[in-house]
Amino acid sequence: MKPIFVLNGPNLNLLGKREPEIYGAETLADVERDCVALAAELGHSLRFLQSNWEGQIVDWVHEARDEGAAIVINPAALTHTSVAVLDALNAFDGPVIEVHISNVHKREAFRHHSYVSLRADGVIAGLGTEGYRLALRRVATLLAG
Repeated sequence: MKPIFVLNGPNLNLLGKREPEIYGAETLADVERDCVALAAELGHSLRFLQSNWEGQIVDWVHEARDEGAAIVINPAALTHTSVAVLDALNAFDGPVIEVHISNVHKREAFRHHSYVSLRADGVIAGLGTEGYRLALRRVATLLAG
C-alpha cells in the first residue's frame, strides 16, 4: 500500500521551541514518532516531511500523486498565501486533510482564510498536535472506503 504523506510547512521545525503558549511543548520529532506509531497500528506507512520552502512542499505533493495514498498537510503560513500549494493539491486525487495546531479562527484576521481548505476533504484546527492523529484516523477511514 502507498504511504500517507504528512507534509509540514514553514517554521514547524521549531515546534516546541517557538511560541509554546500557542503551539505547545511537543517537538516535530515527537509528532512524527506518534504519527508513525499510529499509522502502523492502522495498517499504513508514512512519509513525514517538513520544509520552510514553498517549492519543496509543491514537489512533495507532486510526488504524492504517484507514490502516496493520501496527504495530511499542515501548510503553516503557506495556508494563507500559497496558490501554488492549492494548485498542486488540486492535481492530487486522494484524500487531503488540512491540520492546524492552533485555532486559526481565534487569531489574526489574515489567518482566517485558507487556500488549502478549497481542496481539503477536512480541516482540523485548534486541537494541538492531536490534530495530526485525528487526521490520520480520518484518512485511514477514507482509504478503507
